[in-house]
Amino acid sequence: MRHLIDILDLSPAEIDQLIATANDIIDHPADYAEKCHGKKLATLFFEPSTRTRLSFETAMYELGGHVIGFSDAANSSTSKGETVGDTIQVVSCYADIIAMRHPKEGAPMVASQVSGVPIINAGDGGHNHPTQTLTDLLTITREKGHIDGLTIGFCGDLKFGRTVHSLITALSRYKDIKIVLISPEELRLPEYVKHEVLEHNNMTYVETQDLDSAMQNLDVLYMTRVQKERFFNEADYLRLKDSYILTVDRMEKAPATMSVLHPLPRVNEIEKALDSDPRACYFRQALCGKYIRMALIMKLLEVK
Repeated sequence: MRHLIDILDLSPAEIDQLIATANDIIDHPADYAEKCHGKKLATLFFEPSTRTRLSFETAMYELGGHVIGFSDAANSSTSKGETVGDTIQVVSCYADIIAMRHPKEGAPMVASQVSGVPIINAGDGGHNHPTQTLTDLLTITREKGHIDGLTIGFCGDLKFGRTVHSLITALSRYKDIKIVLISPEELRLPEYVKHEVLEHNNMTYVETQDLDSAMQNLDVLYMTRVQKERFFNEADYLRLKDSYILTVDRMEKAPATMSVLHPLPRVNEIEKALDSDPRACYFRQALCGKYIRMALIMKLLEVK
């Protein structure tokens, strides 16, 4: 039995296999319609979610399986004081696999230590979001044709952005990747990520506060929102929330082949007028999330 808590739980070869399976699902959906017949996925979301939860549920339904679970901790026995460990041990009696989101970093790891079925980390605090990373890698592969050798910019909240931390970690295993970190001083990438991932793996990276100049040399721009729920001080959030807004005028300075990704939800960091720009990939990215999660569910359930 395997869990997915961190993107490094998967080898590069396994990630390539998942991407290949997802692409095959896209090309031949009917071949996968009953792959998980009789299997049950539990979605335990102790923190709000739209795309991640619904894409997991849709993925299981499209594999012919069933879904149980909750979308709000207030609707679970957690509100009565039940521990995460006890919740997981109970739910693993009813389900074959569990997708779990929790506001506390490390909660999915704790869950994996007591679960009788595979645990998928669907996001834990500001720490990790491995299935979003798989989504991002599938999207980049489909949009650019490859990952090696790309220059990828991360813009916005790099301090609390678990999607950013996970994707940078995954990219450290590819060749000749250049990273551009674009953020206000207060939301810079944490030092531990720079030291343990970028510097440890001898990755080329630069930090800047200037989106306009940085954007001119990017293959991929990964936008993020400033996350209100991660701030302890609302004044700090209000001061920083509009640090970077991608507008139509700004995009005129970007390469014609640059792809714009965003893990969503967006607030106002990408102008809605950009949605029709062929470089805007974020809704295609959301769709990729369903397919890569179908591939992952099959892998962890050992479905061929």
